[in-house]
Amino acid sequence: MRPRLALVPGEPAGIGPELIARAAQLGWDAELTIFGDAASLQRAADALHLPLELHRAGSTPASARSIGIIDIPHPVAAAFGRPEPANAASVVEALTRTAQACLSGEADGLVTGPVHKAAINDGGIAYTGTTGLLAAHAGCEVVMMLANPAMRVALQTVHLPLREVAGRITPDALERTLRIVDTALRTQFGIAAPTIAVLGLNPHAGEDGHLGREELDIIIPTLERLRCAGMQLVGPLPADTAFLPGKLRGFDAVLAMYHDQGLPVLKHADFANAVNITLGLPYPRVAVDHGTALDLAGTGVADPSSLFAAIRCCTQLAAHRRGLP
Repeated sequence: MRPRLALVPGEPAGIGPELIARAAQLGWDAELTIFGDAASLQRAADALHLPLELHRAGSTPASARSIGIIDIPHPVAAAFGRPEPANAASVVEALTRTAQACLSGEADGLVTGPVHKAAINDGGIAYTGTTGLLAAHAGCEVVMMLANPAMRVALQTVHLPLREVAGRITPDALERTLRIVDTALRTQFGIAAPTIAVLGLNPHAGEDGHLGREELDIIIPTLERLRCAGMQLVGPLPADTAFLPGKLRGFDAVLAMYHDQGLPVLKHADFANAVNITLGLPYPRVAVDHGTALDLAGTGVADPSSLFAAIRCCTQLAAHRRGLP
């Protein structure tokens, strides 16, 4: 039996619907169900001159090319490249309904397209991102990890001004992140004894305190405590050499202290196949590693590689969770 994945196109004025329409042209090792607006998917498919067959989820498809959908209509037909705040509630509804489907066991995993944060907030809904929404819905703490065939990079802090990063790196916060990453590598990725490389915050990992004391006062004591608890942790490592290919081969994941410490290296290595994985949820959630690309919407030139990689990754995680081959 194939894993059952829920797909959310995201912002209807962006490239999400056309990426889903492209995915619908291919065969997958999972049963896909779209949660979203059928009309916007059809407009995107028509703009790209792609055939699109949709059937109501749970009903018998007319052909093997048909993909199931739970239609969540948008009140306004958004033009390509022009987000409409009036659609904010239906975009968020699609996300919450897929999350509930995963929690109830109706779906085995969730793949999300890019969402336009400003349009959601302009529509009167406080929204900082899909990751936070899903974490709040499930009532759990999560960690963002990006991955591609070259590496996995988790983040201690995410979207913060650089001047605020050091204050957020505390012993409790670091331990919480490392426990979530270690557990996810064991349970979701099937790595029995994962090795996690932990980067230092400061240049040269602090140079024995001469370039900052966060390593001596916070990071090293926390790593030593968790090593005593059985975790395999390497570091703190200087970020400028930790990503050398020879070193990366010895790590199952790298924990970066802040967004631009780790992600530029990952994206340079293989941007097209990078995906965003939310660790800590009670189900697999994988997102594309790009935004709504409003300027490309409807043109047919948007690269679907990240969505395809997200579907493949979520399929693997969901299959492992269910004990499927």
